[in-house]
Amino acid sequence: MESRVLSRAATSLPHLRRLPRRESAANASFVPAVKAIGSVADGGNLIWGRQLRPELLSPVLKKEGPAVLLRPCLAAASSPAEGSDSAGEAKVGFFDKYPALVTGFFFFMWYFLNVIFNILNKKIYNYFPYPYFVSVIHLFVGVVYCLVSWTVGLPKRAPMDSNLLKLLIPVAVCHALGHVTSNVSFAAVAVSFTHTIKALEPFFNAAASQFILGQSIPITLWLSLAPVVIGVSMASLTELSFNWTGFISAMISNISFTYRSIYSKKAMTDMDSTNIYAYISIIALIVCIPPAVILEGPALMKHGFNDAIAKVGLVKFVSDLFWVGMFYHLYNQVATNTLERVAPLTHAVGNVLKRVFVIGFSIIVFGNKISTQTGIGTCIAIAGVALYSFIKARMEEEKRQAKAA
Repeated sequence: MESRVLSRAATSLPHLRRLPRRESAANASFVPAVKAIGSVADGGNLIWGRQLRPELLSPVLKKEGPAVLLRPCLAAASSPAEGSDSAGEAKVGFFDKYPALVTGFFFFMWYFLNVIFNILNKKIYNYFPYPYFVSVIHLFVGVVYCLVSWTVGLPKRAPMDSNLLKLLIPVAVCHALGHVTSNVSFAAVAVSFTHTIKALEPFFNAAASQFILGQSIPITLWLSLAPVVIGVSMASLTELSFNWTGFISAMISNISFTYRSIYSKKAMTDMDSTNIYAYISIIALIVCIPPAVILEGPALMKHGFNDAIAKVGLVKFVSDLFWVGMFYHLYNQVATNTLERVAPLTHAVGNVLKRVFVIGFSIIVFGNKISTQTGIGTCIAIAGVALYSFIKARMEEEKRQAKAA
């Protein structure tokens, strides 16, 4: 859910050329400028502290066609001391030889981490039903991870100024609200039902674009959203785990993430997405702590922690909280890395398939019983999201081609 929102990477790449023999091999690498926040399919950004860029040097890729491969930006020139025939000659490595395999691996890790997060998250709620506190833990573990990464310089911390902070605060507040309400829904109803409700997010995005941003939405996009609304309605009417807390919380989450997208477009910055995500996580953590303390603090101190420890033990309780926070942070990082490696249409299909995987595995793992109507409604909703994503991606591609022409 959070995986596609926090970074627009609009990368400007200079033309590469083979360096003359007299130039230093160290000058053979470069780091392109990065714009963060928005659609990660538009370009590269820093992931795990390493700059990603399209590979243009490899002769193997030139033969393969215009496919874009993003890989860590490293000095490609070999030194004469290593026995190379010429300084500045690019080496063809595993990433160059098997780009499709590498991209497939990133998709696998994205889905795997997302499924594990959702399953572990729900298991925690089965014995520790405190979604506000668990939401804080998700963000806290991610913030600690970012601080450690900054300490060792992977990536180097980007400076923050007051103007950028003012732009990021609305994004972070919407991120915090959407994250907390998602977790309230996860705790209240089945994971599969929450994800079915969250399939309505494209509808809210389209409505916001039309009525808030004043953008014209084609009738074809609106028609493609009809199956989503119908499917979610069918699933909700016969969902065995249905309750209003879970339903309303998931809807608030959709609205929050829609506004997060709106504010993200206004918060364009040259800072890389890894640093942007770290700062947003810090702000969101600060926003989430007060409601967790006010709403759940007394119950946690009275019996919440003791009950959880009595059920599963202190070691498992602490380790579950740690790992669910790590999986939450890592799947968002890998999702950003994955989505920027592919075209918008592949991006859209990947998001739909991710939701299918999460719904399917959650039903299998937790043995949730669903009615026939709920199953049919879920399938219709997912199919509607796929249709909407396909049409929208094709429209965006046509716009880019028109601008390029």
